[in-house]
Amino acid sequence: MGYLRTATLVAVCFAFSGMAYADEASGTSKAKPADRKALEQQFTEKMTGAVFAGTFSVAGKTERQPQSEKYTITKVVKLRDDYWTFFARIQYGGHDVEIPMTLEVKWAGDTPVITLTETTIPQLGTFTARVLVYGDRYAGTWQHNQVGGHLWGQIEKVPQAAADKP
Repeated sequence: MGYLRTATLVAVCFAFSGMAYADEASGTSKAKPADRKALEQQFTEKMTGAVFAGTFSVAGKTERQPQSEKYTITKVVKLRDDYWTFFARIQYGGHDVEIPMTLEVKWAGDTPVITLTETTIPQLGTFTARVLVYGDRYAGTWQHNQVGGHLWGQIEKVPQAAADKP
């Protein structure tokens, strides 16, 4: 009897998801598409004067504890299409550099995903990463040459007085 209940539940879920898809395909969906301009404005405000404070891990190094990382973003500016310039201070391991970086930001619905694909960051090296930003948290994956792993943490705003200093 348990199998039958599970099969019925799965069938009902598929039926509802199919109806939702049919509504979207026919244009009768109740959900309003995200306004990209508004999302980009929110992203600019959220990233300007923000600190990503968290940790990163190295895949395959289970004996190694996650290490701390910190990205202080003083400002972001949209350039064109999906490309943005991030003015940031990057701190991890023994590194501490301030640099502008042109990065691609893709959107998964209302969620920005900061993307780097074989992107060279002066003084640090070449990286590939996908970093999802949602609410006051970030999470993602990173790759640097043969080493990669995960990163995650909190997004905090820098107090305005500190953000105004050169």
